[in-house]
Amino acid sequence: MKLSFNHLVFISLLFLVASCARRGSITGGPKDTLAPVLKNSIPKNFSTQFTGKEIQLTFDEYVKLKNVNKQLVISPPLEKEPEILPFTPSKTISIRFKEDLKPNTTYSLNFGQSIEDNNESNSLQNFKYVFSTGSTIDSLKLKVKLADALEQKTPTYVSVMLYEIDADYSDSIIYKKTPNYLANSLDTLTTVELTNLKEGKYRLIAIKDENRNNKFDPKTEKIAFETNVINIPSNDLPKLNLFKEVLPFAVQNANQSSGNKIIVGYQGDVKKVKITARNNQKEIPIKVSKFPQKDSLQVWFKANKNDSLTLEIAQNKYLKKYSFKIKDQKQDTLAVRSDINGVLPFRETFSVVSSTPLKNWDESKILFTKSDKSVVKYKLDYDEEHQKLNFLFDKEANQGYTITMLPKALTDYFDKPNDTLTYKFKVPNSTDFGNLKVILENVKHYPVIVQLTDKQGKVLAEEFAEKSNQVNFEFLQPNKFTMRVIYDDNKNKKWDAGNYLQKTQSEEVLYFPKELDVRANWDVEQVFDLKNTN
Repeated sequence: MKLSFNHLVFISLLFLVASCARRGSITGGPKDTLAPVLKNSIPKNFSTQFTGKEIQLTFDEYVKLKNVNKQLVISPPLEKEPEILPFTPSKTISIRFKEDLKPNTTYSLNFGQSIEDNNESNSLQNFKYVFSTGSTIDSLKLKVKLADALEQKTPTYVSVMLYEIDADYSDSIIYKKTPNYLANSLDTLTTVELTNLKEGKYRLIAIKDENRNNKFDPKTEKIAFETNVINIPSNDLPKLNLFKEVLPFAVQNANQSSGNKIIVGYQGDVKKVKITARNNQKEIPIKVSKFPQKDSLQVWFKANKNDSLTLEIAQNKYLKKYSFKIKDQKQDTLAVRSDINGVLPFRETFSVVSSTPLKNWDESKILFTKSDKSVVKYKLDYDEEHQKLNFLFDKEANQGYTITMLPKALTDYFDKPNDTLTYKFKVPNSTDFGNLKVILENVKHYPVIVQLTDKQGKVLAEEFAEKSNQVNFEFLQPNKFTMRVIYDDNKNKKWDAGNYLQKTQSEEVLYFPKELDVRANWDVEQVFDLKNTN
């Protein structure tokens, strides 16, 4: 059989295609590890006298945009987000502005890691495009170090901002207007650089900008600030410690939840809040307690179903009033429980929690005995805020205990008694626990709070030191601990956050650089030099 020239060409092409396909499937060629390269931009990078509405960036290969809404940081920030096209892989990216730009201003567009090549997702790291609407490019810089004021891990995507202190400046500007300059830590940085700044005086802040509006929203966002004015140029490296402000007290809602209880939801610090209840202008007695694990108060009252009730909730100059027509609802009744499930660790207190407030407790109807039936000496301490009755006694290792509350041992606010209650538990052997002695060095001032936390930051144990540099943690559950020291400036035995408008910083927290391993039947001694920390 004779083959024509056209047939031979066709067969040769088939062999060539098959051969190429086989080579590709076997080796695939060398992997592309190079990031895209900018080949051209309109206008050129670092251009001046910019008057347009669009920027075009052309690369040497097809690129795609990843998380550009989070990664792209424009400084100064714009009121309207620009349109960035295309949404599909392309060699050219277009940025179209939807508003007039400020005159004589240097703009920077930092793309973070959002520009990737289409095939291997190699990212063009921290690509920045800069232009000016004036005749010069501002070139001053400021580096800022970020940390969390309380937690060991620094938050991600923190916005660092500079507000120019001019004739229009006030401290409240951060709630209302966007900053003059903006940078972002993205998901990896703890040191951020603000670039292309002009000389001047500025207020420096950082926020965890949850709603990405470039303004501070204290209800949901953490803030950090430099107390002193920043003068640009500056060689300083300010450190900003982020914290969540305690909001001013305010009532958010109040609703009747049962026939003898109103739930009051609130924000802020509930300390020193006074609640008054009136029925037909006459003040009536009430009990107030915290709703478990919520920012709510429980207001307990005795009233007939046809009664009306007025609540006045006050703190300092704050006052809120609510009026209720009491509904005929089922009333809360007394129920008692304990969170101790068979084993009482040495560092914990046995307690019972009541569903309604307690009015009386009769120790003659409470039997507290050891395993050998001998009587235990104890004291009762009632925590009214949490409706918790604590049993205080000297624990013995490897000892079993029984607490029996006979009928009418407890009487609640509504004169309802308990039924018979029995709780059995054991205190473990002391060798099941470990002990930790901490020696503090270079303490700037007292008092201090020494805390042991787990990896999630939950406080597992704490001690308060007013003068001594030695702190003892006895009978610790075996664990690996993170240790931190809090300088308790106001001596209230807890960490306090700062306040931006009052220009108060959070109480200082120092972390021990290593994890502490405390095992059963171990005695560990650890020196903590507070000068040699983060």
